[in-house]
Parts: sequence; structure tokens; C-alpha cells
Amino acid sequence: MKIGIIAHLRHPIAEPFAGGLEMHTHLLARLLRDRGHAVTVFASVHSEPALELEAICSETALAGVGTAEASDIAFFKEHHAYLSLMTDLRLRDFDVIHNNSLHYLPVTLADTLPMPMITTLHTPPFCWLESGVRLCSGKDHAFVAVSQSVAKLWNPVAKADEVILNGIDLHKFAFHPLPDDASYLVWYGRIVPEKGLHYAIEAARKIGLPLRIAGPILDQDYYRTKIAPELGADALHVGHLAHSELARLVGGARAFLCTPMWDEPYGLVVAEALACGVPVAAFARGAIPEILDESCGVLATPDDVASLADAGLAALALDRRACRRRAERVCDAGRMVDGYQALYRGMIARASGCGSNLVPMQQGEPTPPRITAYELPVRNVQQHA
Repeated sequence: MKIGIIAHLRHPIAEPFAGGLEMHTHLLARLLRDRGHAVTVFASVHSEPALELEAICSETALAGVGTAEASDIAFFKEHHAYLSLMTDLRLRDFDVIHNNSLHYLPVTLADTLPMPMITTLHTPPFCWLESGVRLCSGKDHAFVAVSQSVAKLWNPVAKADEVILNGIDLHKFAFHPLPDDASYLVWYGRIVPEKGLHYAIEAARKIGLPLRIAGPILDQDYYRTKIAPELGADALHVGHLAHSELARLVGGARAFLCTPMWDEPYGLVVAEALACGVPVAAFARGAIPEILDESCGVLATPDDVASLADAGLAALALDRRACRRRAERVCDAGRMVDGYQALYRGMIARASGCGSNLVPMQQGEPTPPRITAYELPVRNVQQHA
């Protein structure tokens, strides 16, 4: 298949990734190419050229979403970049377009394209994207949610046609047995208020283990006022790491503390920790309960440091190989690509008027499984306090 992937433009689709969406887009494009598909990624100028990049805009790095964007020059840069792209795609020969952006224009203009398009919903509804989704009337268009949680949030606006959970490269996040000298907890992600790092620092001190912190500082005020004053020997920020370094750091930890202050749409950091064999203690928000089960994680009451500390102590006793097995079952990027590949083929077949809802598979392609919600229970410290 010839597949066009529309990325968002705030950050480059390249390592070290600014966040989970950049990593997801990069991994999806790479694995589709590895399966023999011709993939073009429409992204910002500093994205990785090896992805068969067509740069459509410089990075906009918008600070937020909402009506305040209209006064920002970056808003207009994104608007015109996507408008130009959608106009150009009418004349291109792609079999399918995968809209992986967070922008309203691609989904609004889906019905102007001669080929089918899917839009992945990576976030809860917000005003600009919601307006585009409400205007989307393309009969050859499908919505995919990255979790049951996200699908439920979008349901009043538009029903998701599929739920395909995100995945990670299990080879890049390999299993790490518990080191003999393992003596720290880990937290990693974007250092912004909604990720709740300050809760992890406080909980780690209650647990009595030092915390190692990795990730980009994307909110300087938050870092300066809430994080920097708390750093020291027992709470050390090691910087923004590439995948190989990050996997070593995470794999050497006794447990991962996950502290979202919003409904996390998926939680790639949770999947990465499990792949390394690291148990997870997490606030019970968003899709995180869909990833964890009682063999690999313990849920805590959101925004409750004492509950998180109890969850962290309980997580220390979990089996690391069980964590890896959970990742292999539900977090493998190959499963994610199977789901998207099957959806692409079905949409192409329907758009071409074929009687079957399948396009003949290429030799060697795996049979894609049906994506379903996960059924196993997860331990919750709220039930064991």
C-alpha cells in the first residue's frame, strides 16, 4: 500500500521524542515501511528524513490549545500548512491517508480527498479538534481511538469506529532482571504540570528510595517553582534521554511512579516500563487501568501522595517477568500495526466498491487480530488500605 501519514507540527518526529505522539508516529511509519509499504510522513522540517519525510512547516511548539491560539503566529502557520497539504493530496496517488495530527483542518477536509482517510484520536476532545470532528462528513473516513477511555470521552461528539491501543518497540525496551544493586525508583516523561512529577518526588521520599527523573523540561515556570527546589541526591533529574539510555535507566529501577493529573489517553511510559520488567504504581486515570493488571501494577487514588506511596511499596513485590509478559500481550507495536493495516485494507476495499471488505494481503503479512478491551483486573491500593 501507498500510505500518507499526517503528523502534528509542534515538535519534530525524531529522537529524542518530545512526547508519546511523536514516538507513536515515528514507530508507526517505520514498522509500516518494514512490512513493505510505501510510507510518506508529512511533518515539520526537523523530523527524521529516513521516514520519507515531506516537510510542510517549521516546528510551531504551541504552548497550549484553545482560543488563545488565534493570536499566535504559530496558529496561522499550522493552518496554512495543513490547508496546502490537503489541497495537494487531492492530486496524489496514495491508497490511504492516516491523519495522526491534532489539527482540525485534515479531519474537516477529509471528504475532499479521493482516497480514504482515518483519523486517530490521541487526546480527549478540545475545542479546535472537536469543531473539525463535528464537521467531518467523509463517507470514506474512520475514527480510531487509542484506548477505550478516549473512545468514551469522544462518544458524545463522534463514535470511534475502532479502538486500537498504542504499542511500543519491545526490542528497544528489553527485559531487565532486577539488578543486585537496584536502589532507586524512576519517573520519566514531559516535565509539565499535568504529568504531576511533584507527586512522585514526595511519594518516593515516603517510600524511602531515591527517585531518578528523565524527560524534557517543557514548562519552565513549573520546573523552576515546583521541581528544581526539590531536587537533590534523593531526587535527581538526569536530562532528556534517547531511547537506549532511557531503557537502561528505567530497566535499572525497582518500580516506576506514574502520576498523571489528567485522563491519560494511553500511557506509553507505562508500556515501556512494563516491557523493561519494571512494576508500575500509578494514579488510576484515563487508559492506565486498561494497560495494567494485578500482575504488573498497583493503582493509587489520583492526586493522593499517601496512596501513591502505598502503591509504590506494593509494586516493589511484583514479579518483573510478569510485567514483561503483560507488555508482550498488550503493548507490542506489531499488534498495533496489525490493527491499522487491517483497517487500511478494509477501507481501501470499500472505497473501491469491492464486494469483500479485505484487500489481498502481501506475502508474509500476519493475520491481524481483532482489537478488544482488556479484561484482567488490576490491584488497587484503595481496596487494600
